[in-house]
Amino acid sequence: MLTKEQLHNKIADGLRYLDGATGSNLQNAGMPKGCCTESWVLEHPDALIQLQQQYAKAGCQILYAPTFQAQPIALERVGLAGQTEAVNAQLVALSRKAAPKCLIAGDLTTLAAFTDSYDPDKFDLLVENYRRQIRGLMDGGADLLVAETLMYPQEAEAILTAAELEQAGAVMYSFVMTPDGALFSGAEVGPILRELEQAGAAAVGFNCVAADTMTPYLVSKLRRFVKGPLICKPNAGIPVIGNDGVVHYNMHATEFVDIQRQCLENGATLLGGCCGTNPEFIAQLVTSI
Repeated sequence: MLTKEQLHNKIADGLRYLDGATGSNLQNAGMPKGCCTESWVLEHPDALIQLQQQYAKAGCQILYAPTFQAQPIALERVGLAGQTEAVNAQLVALSRKAAPKCLIAGDLTTLAAFTDSYDPDKFDLLVENYRRQIRGLMDGGADLLVAETLMYPQEAEAILTAAELEQAGAVMYSFVMTPDGALFSGAEVGPILRELEQAGAAAVGFNCVAADTMTPYLVSKLRRFVKGPLICKPNAGIPVIGNDGVVHYNMHATEFVDIQRQCLENGATLLGGCCGTNPEFIAQLVTSI
């Protein structure tokens, strides 16, 4: 794995572009809604390979492996908890096969859907789940780790602890938050990001926030607390439920890119997309900035 210093050197040399959404695009490729993405991908690898090849062709430089919910406590629902390390390793290897020129980030996320991850009494449980996942991501050859869509500071602390215990390299952290820079618990995010950076985070920031006129302001606000690389990975606008009962994102790529350009000017370092984005968004982002 890259060290934090090695990743920072690559960023200084022009590393800037992350990927876009994975889950929604895999659903467009036939993945049933509500299924275990990791299990489905292992059974249908061509769908992932095609998507990630499109992101690589679009100009993505850091590609997230589809390991978002590949922790033991989450994999238990499909009977794969005992294969946690192997599942993560296989999904990293599959991503490497799809995009050998991209850096592959092992993806970790919140465990709020499976346990009270804000509860101090659950801290050891979080650490053990993340340790096993990180072990598999490292076995698979991940270049770095990214913890995204985090909801609570305790989750980031648990990942930081797990990464240190497993002697992992560079780790990036990104929270879901309100447009004014607060966690949904009400805690202000800026000081949390600053503490993570001081504790060794390679990059910090946000994802899964609706891209709108407030997004550049959010970047500017967070930049007051963050000295190093700042992640900006918003959704394609505000989600709406269509007549078909499916969630849609109505922001076009050109509008998304215009907002991201402002975010870059306000201090964002690593740019990508979350829900509702696709390889076309990344392609326009790369060619327009």
